[in-house]
Amino acid sequence: MSIVWTILIGFIVGLVARAVKPGDDSAGFIVTTLIGVAGSLIVTYVGQAMGWYTAGQGAGFIASVLGAIVLLVLYGLIKRNKS
Repeated sequence: MSIVWTILIGFIVGLVARAVKPGDDSAGFIVTTLIGVAGSLIVTYVGQAMGWYTAGQGAGFIASVLGAIVLLVLYGLIKRNKS
């Protein structure tokens, strides 16, 4: 059940990251959601494996938003270089 919560939180994280990240974001709704889920999954796994926080702590949400912002920036750089 924790993976389902991680995905749902990732959806919210993607939307928050898109709102917080400065600049024009041409990624669509689905891409933003997928990037948010990926950021949430990666940062949740790394943060808990390193012992920085446990499941259910607020630090996990904040870290997920930061991870999604990083992925959105990388996505923008990759998309810009292809154009």
